[in-house]
Amino acid sequence: MLITNQEAEPNYYFSKPEKKPKPVPGERARTFQDKTISGLNSARYAVEEPLKLRLLRMLHKKEYSTQEKNPLVTVYTPTYNRAKLLMERALPSVLDQSYKNIEYIIIGDCCTDETADLVKSMKDKRIRFYNLPKKCSNFPQDVKGRWFAGPVGPSNVALDKAKGKWIARIDDDDSFTKDHIELLLRFAQEGNYEFVSAAYKAKRQGKEYVVDVKDIIPKIGGTSTWLYRSYLKSFKYNINCWRKNWNCVNDTDLVYRLYKAGVRMDFLDKVVSYVFPRPGEQTIGIEAYKEAEKEGRKTYNE
Repeated sequence: MLITNQEAEPNYYFSKPEKKPKPVPGERARTFQDKTISGLNSARYAVEEPLKLRLLRMLHKKEYSTQEKNPLVTVYTPTYNRAKLLMERALPSVLDQSYKNIEYIIIGDCCTDETADLVKSMKDKRIRFYNLPKKCSNFPQDVKGRWFAGPVGPSNVALDKAKGKWIARIDDDDSFTKDHIELLLRFAQEGNYEFVSAAYKAKRQGKEYVVDVKDIIPKIGGTSTWLYRSYLKSFKYNINCWRKNWNCVNDTDLVYRLYKAGVRMDFLDKVVSYVFPRPGEQTIGIEAYKEAEKEGRKTYNE
């Protein structure tokens, strides 16, 4: 069953609560330190990042003044001990792109499974795999902490290593459509956009639906649909995102800051990614994490 439903996924980008959220029994309460650090970061970002964007535009104006037909595109994946899932979903969908001038950076968050061996066995020169020597863990090691900040460390390493003129992210359990990069790149180039995103197909409890956000402002698709100019990699993921009382997830924190800084954005109303439940699960997102916790199963960054 396929439905189109803009309301099926929450719009995090302007979801600041009107009232202070009530504490949930058993969950960690926000501390004075959380409020201070997140408040100082927000103030710093508000002042610093619009200025940073203006400077980056000046420095890279010539680089993007002409429409290069086949620029190098960096795709990256943060991962932790999901070798089989990575090899079945993200990796083949990246390598099978109709657009061929890509590099694929995979950052293991100190993986201890067969991820390195399986990736190496692909023998594809476009792939670069790095396994961090120490696991990133400077955030609460509970369901929300891992969901909010788990991918931050490896994602920022990937951004530092990216060589492409454009950057895309795909999580290890997601998949691209074959024309994902081609569609987003041409759309961005034709509109002179710095950041573009699109619709994706999701699945929960056996029902497939398209998340298109076309009637929501700002029109920003999910992480697996992003494509942006490489100079925006200077905007790093916020390891303290979990301390906030809204927009706490690492990707929504980042994209909201890009939006507030004034990055030129637009939305492509076409499906370019698939976000489906992992094997043995019935839902996606934080719901899947909570179900795994109840059943005693491991999740990302455990």
